[in-house]
Amino acid sequence: MIKDWPDKERPREKLLNQGANSLSDAELLAIFLRTGVKGCHVVDLARKLLSSFGSIAGIYQATQLEFCAQHGLGQAKYVQLQACLEMSKRFLAEELKQGKVLTSSQATRDYLVTELRHQTREVFAVMFLDNQHQILKFETLFFGTIDAAAVYPRVVVEHALKYKSAAVILTHNHPSGVAEASIADKQITTRLEQALALVDVRVLDHIIVAGNRCYSFAENGDL
Repeated sequence: MIKDWPDKERPREKLLNQGANSLSDAELLAIFLRTGVKGCHVVDLARKLLSSFGSIAGIYQATQLEFCAQHGLGQAKYVQLQACLEMSKRFLAEELKQGKVLTSSQATRDYLVTELRHQTREVFAVMFLDNQHQILKFETLFFGTIDAAAVYPRVVVEHALKYKSAAVILTHNHPSGVAEASIADKQITTRLEQALALVDVRVLDHIIVAGNRCYSFAENGDL
């Protein structure tokens, strides 16, 4: 039983004393689950779930049916999990809306990862920015298959004008998990740069999200 463990080893007490980043994935999940099931304490249950789904990301990506089929889980836990995910998205969105794009590129990446890493097909989105590089709007514009999404520069330009953008950050995901830019990725980035330049909108970066990892065109000299 967890209550028989030393205080410093219990997930909740460990979080309070050492901070959330000191906890393992299983310990964080155990706090979310709160209780185990007969014959299995909550940390072991968390480990079993991580093994079944592969990772915390795998748990988030599970459908309601897949999630509730696991022993010890149910609709109430599924609702709580989705609420936690949505709160994380909104928190990161608020961080960006408060004008932290320039001073925190990590906040931008965290937000994009949260938005795109669970997509099972490729999607292409744009973060529209004002002349202070603060976020005006984040919008997913194109949806594709598991390995490609057709992107039309004209549509991106129309939205940039609609939001009176001075700059944009392009982003798309790689469901394959490969955090690298393909030849096609580089070609469409060049086309978008050229099209947006005609209306005086700068492309600050193109960020590829692959699971929890990102590839930045700007940081890799591709812009």
